[in-house]
Amino acid sequence: MLRGSRLRVVFVGNTLVVQRDDTSQEGNAPAEGEGEILVTGTRIRGSGPVGVPVITVDRKAMAENGFSTTQQIVQSIPQNFGGGAIEGMSGLITGAGNGNVSRGVGVNLRGLGQGSTLVLINGDRPPLGGFSGTFSDLSVIPASAIERVEIVPDGSSAIYGSDAVAGVVNVVTRNNFRGAETSFRIGTADGDAQEYQFSQLFGVKWSSGNAVIAYEFYRRDNLSADDRPYITDDLRPFGGGDYRGNYSSPGTIVAGGVNFAIPRGQFGNGLTAAQLTRGAINRGDGWDGVDILPQQQRHSLFVSLSQDLTSNLRFYARGLATWRKFDVAVRSGSDTRRTVPVTNPYYVDPIGTRLPIGVNYSFVRDLGNERYRGDVQAYGGTAGLELTLGEWSVDAHGTWGTQDERYDYLNRVNSARLALALADTNPATAYNLLGDGPSTNPATIESIRGYNKRRWDAEVWSTSVRADGPLFALPAGEVRLAVGGEYREDRYRDRENISYTSTLAPRANALTPLPGPRIVKGAYAELRIPVFAEGMAIPMFRRLDLSAAVRTEHYSDFGSTTNPKVSMAWEPFGGVTLRGSYGKSFRAPGVTELRQDPDTFGQFAYPVVDPQSPTGMSNIMVIRGNDPDLGPERATTWTLGADLKPTALPGLRAGVTWFSVNYRDRIASVASSVTNYLINRDIYAPILTFNPSAARIAELFASPYYLDLAGIPSTAPIVAIADARTRNLSIVKQSGLDFDLQYDFGLGGGNATIGANATYIFGINQQLTATSAPVDVVDTVGNPIDLRVRGRATWNKGGFGAALFVNYADGYRNLTVTPAQRVSSWTTFDLNLSYSFQQPSGPFKGLRVALNASNLFDSDPPYVSYVVGTLAVGFDGENANPMGRFVALQVTKSW
Repeated sequence: MLRGSRLRVVFVGNTLVVQRDDTSQEGNAPAEGEGEILVTGTRIRGSGPVGVPVITVDRKAMAENGFSTTQQIVQSIPQNFGGGAIEGMSGLITGAGNGNVSRGVGVNLRGLGQGSTLVLINGDRPPLGGFSGTFSDLSVIPASAIERVEIVPDGSSAIYGSDAVAGVVNVVTRNNFRGAETSFRIGTADGDAQEYQFSQLFGVKWSSGNAVIAYEFYRRDNLSADDRPYITDDLRPFGGGDYRGNYSSPGTIVAGGVNFAIPRGQFGNGLTAAQLTRGAINRGDGWDGVDILPQQQRHSLFVSLSQDLTSNLRFYARGLATWRKFDVAVRSGSDTRRTVPVTNPYYVDPIGTRLPIGVNYSFVRDLGNERYRGDVQAYGGTAGLELTLGEWSVDAHGTWGTQDERYDYLNRVNSARLALALADTNPATAYNLLGDGPSTNPATIESIRGYNKRRWDAEVWSTSVRADGPLFALPAGEVRLAVGGEYREDRYRDRENISYTSTLAPRANALTPLPGPRIVKGAYAELRIPVFAEGMAIPMFRRLDLSAAVRTEHYSDFGSTTNPKVSMAWEPFGGVTLRGSYGKSFRAPGVTELRQDPDTFGQFAYPVVDPQSPTGMSNIMVIRGNDPDLGPERATTWTLGADLKPTALPGLRAGVTWFSVNYRDRIASVASSVTNYLINRDIYAPILTFNPSAARIAELFASPYYLDLAGIPSTAPIVAIADARTRNLSIVKQSGLDFDLQYDFGLGGGNATIGANATYIFGINQQLTATSAPVDVVDTVGNPIDLRVRGRATWNKGGFGAALFVNYADGYRNLTVTPAQRVSSWTTFDLNLSYSFQQPSGPFKGLRVALNASNLFDSDPPYVSYVVGTLAVGFDGENANPMGRFVALQVTKSW
């Protein structure tokens, strides 16, 4: 997979290691003086992590797969779940609370949550995206600047700290590129959405260093729901229900509790009660005109510099800047019943009371679809020194990054302006809600056009000092050690919050007081011990390597945590390796989860169903907010695996890994389940305190944060206090198998490869609280599917290359509807054909032309009656892609 990258693959011990190929004369050749490459999952140079597989997608694989964006690289592996922060439609089960209005793209390994996968760029943390830093945004990283992406699907907090629960994704940039490369790509989803990409790289090398500069432009048009028939609220044509809402144009009058449908084909002038349809509702499809993928446009600039200062001291610096714009039409968030007063010149009284009427009216045809339009600006840089002392390497560097996000929420209804327009008695300027489509003076329509404006940013500063090298030699090899210390500051700020939806003039709202800055101090050590080696001639111990790592960190806002990891790789005889790992990992609480400002507090008395009460009802006191003693989420991870590389069958490589994640103290709130607290006492026992003292109840009633929601007097009996604050509460246990198979062989005078990567999940058992019964959610809507496979077959001869990929997603269950439904499996094919011209000189030298087709046979996602709250749609946006067949032509010229 590394052909053309000027890297080579070797085995150090039992670990696949990517090293520089010093025989290369052009392209991505490493700079002089640069040491051994550091592989993700370890801090020890020159070797991969012991006992842990590393998934590597290099430039050849990127070209062979036809990837144009960084998110496509990560989304292609079976271990990644499509839920969480995605650029597609909002409202999905896993989209709640991710703050992804700016339509970035996160990573969600194992489906454990976007905050449980750590993303690095050249081994350093970039600033997080989303409001208050909820996910790592891959969309700001240009694919043309990537040398490779390394993915470790295993807990790695002992090496990297917080968030590395499900694993680590490390993006390695083309720091050592030499020469020039121009690339242009154009693609289309069968005419429904176009894609354009242009990139230019320059790399130069001199006797003591090198420099790289790269630019990329990317644009993709929006994909409209109107182009996908299964994206609709009306699922009856597919065997589902009709979930269209009560808001449409023409709308529906509500008077005296009775619905009256307004007729079509008229403009509200002279409308009479006799023309209305009593008891009928005009329904509207909330997907009309909505985008399921936004329009995206991005400019990115990457620079890298390496300079030897002395024979053993190197200075290096890297920088990345991205400007991304987005524009997306969304489902309406302004639907509510509007009151038409008697004075409105278009008023109709269907029941003869001469009282104001309510109208359920959609303003989409008047104002256009509501839409988010904004931009993301991300900047980051690293500068450092690398010192070589014999066989030891010492690195000291600093990193800074910021991500600024802003958006306008447009085409909203300004209710204050609308009220004035509805009360207007002049037919020429009054708002008319009783027609079919826009029936109002355009100037009046424009007067009610409201908006929201939001802006926030994230900033990270960090410094790191680390060293690694050999300690002493054993018969099996050198014992190597890596040690280091890190300091980091994270800050998240709410910068702007302006609304013009309920006032006569724009209003600046209070900004969210996010805690910070968060200061993190960490130290780590990692030891690699070769116990046995081939030359020692010990039966059943051709090789045995052990590794141990530990990292301790102190957080300024919640305290300290220490996480160890041990692993081993045992090769009993040639071609067979057995491996395993055990570790502890954690995720630090998010800053919004740590807020303790008054806006987060609240308590109230509330009546709920109580099967143990003679009356069937009891009063409870509910406490809301964030637990001030909130701690990190903690996980214990295990892996056991085997790798097969038989000498009797050269070219065959197979691997299997069993993984287990016990994820506890997950941060959650059960506030939305208040009515079930006493019905399911066994589930909610950890948050309930029965028979509270009178003094405690009096204290809560007297609190300035008490909310009188139900009118319960302070003298009323309270049977329990429910601590419904956000707290360390839930448990998730997951286990499964990862498979990797590849066979390289000669075919027809060329080189062929067949293989597959797959993940099979045995179960994902979730417990809302420690006392609740576990529920296995794998194979259900909103959660990972048990089996995902990506198979491949490639053939190369001379300059011609062909690659065929098959993607399989197993069937699963839809529990969002009653009765539950079975979702069919989904198989798609991708094809890539390429030709690299072999001329040693002339205009065709270094020219490569590639034609790529994703979802070659334009297979629609399996039908799913996806119904969550007010959202209904005919496919599962977390487990399927609505893009359809996408064909792209790419031309690349190396100079």
